[in-house]
Amino acid sequence: MIKYLLFINALGFIICLFDKILAIRHEFRVSEKTLILISFLGGCFGFYLSMIIFHHKTNKKKFYKYIYLSIILWIIALGGICYEFTR
Repeated sequence: MIKYLLFINALGFIICLFDKILAIRHEFRVSEKTLILISFLGGCFGFYLSMIIFHHKTNKKKFYKYIYLSIILWIIALGGICYEFTR
């Protein structure tokens, strides 16, 4: 589980950076559906970090809503997993 979360968050971080570079160059972009999907698959922490560092998608209120929702869901899920392992 830890390896998966490290991988998917690194992927979210890198894809956000890649999309930012494409946006600067006015080239074909990564779809928002793909970015949101990666976030809900667990890459929300890496994606959120890259949003802050690279100032990417920071003006999109809809995007923040999905990122925050995925972060909350993953915190709840990870809290539940940790609780089960410590019982």
